Amino acid sequence: MLKLANLFVMILGLGCSFSVTANSTAVDRRVNPPSSFEDLNPFDPHNEEKLKAIDEDYEKQTGQSPFLLPDENTPDCYRMTCSVYAVVDKTQQKMFLYLKGQQIGEYLVSTGVPGYTTPDMDTHPNGRIYDAYTSVHFPGGDYNGLGNMPYAVFIQGGFAIHGTTQGNWPKLGHVASHGCIRLYPDNAKIFNRLVREYGVKDVWVTVD
Repeated sequence: MLKLANLFVMILGLGCSFSVTANSTAVDRRVNPPSSFEDLNPFDPHNEEKLKAIDEDYEKQTGQSPFLLPDENTPDCYRMTCSVYAVVDKTQQKMFLYLKGQQIGEYLVSTGVPGYTTPDMDTHPNGRIYDAYTSVHFPGGDYNGLGNMPYAVFIQGGFAIHGTTQGNWPKLGHVASHGCIRLYPDNAKIFNRLVREYGVKDVWVTVD
C-alpha cells in the first residue's frame, strides 16, 4: 500500500510533480512521490486512471475527498453568467478574475513555454483541488509550508492554476512554466477559496 509519506505525482506536460496535503492546517501530512508516478503526462490516455489511483489513496489516508463534488441544485452557467469567472490571457500573461460580473482581480501569470504550451481551455474546473502541493522537479522550493505549488485548482486533465514560489515571482508576466498556470500564491489562494465557496458548477475558466 502506498504510504502518505511516500506518494508522488509528476505531470511532465505541465511540470507538475506533487506531494499533497489536504489543507494548509495539515501540512505535516506531506505526500512524497514514488518513481512509478514520475512519468505521468496529461496527454497520456491513461493519465486519468493514474490520477484516480492517487486520489483514492489520498482519500483513504486523509479522510478527505480530493474533489469538490458538483452541487446538483446549482444551475449550470457559462463564462460571465457564472458567479466566478477567470480569464487567462496567454498573450498578456495575465488572469482576470470576475465575481458576479464585476472584476475583482488582474494578476500576472506564467503559462507554458514552447514545447509545454498551456492549451486553450473553456470549461468548469474539473473538481480536483488541494491547498498544498510540492513539485519534485519544477519549480523547486517551498512556500510557507505549502510546497512549491500551493492552492492548486485543476482545470482540465493535469493542467492546474496554482501559486508558485518566490524564485519564480520575477517570471510572472512571462511564459515560464511546463504547462501549469502559475500565480503569486496570495492570488492563487483567492481563486482557490472562491472555487471552494461557489463550487465547480458556478465557476468557469477560459484560457486562450
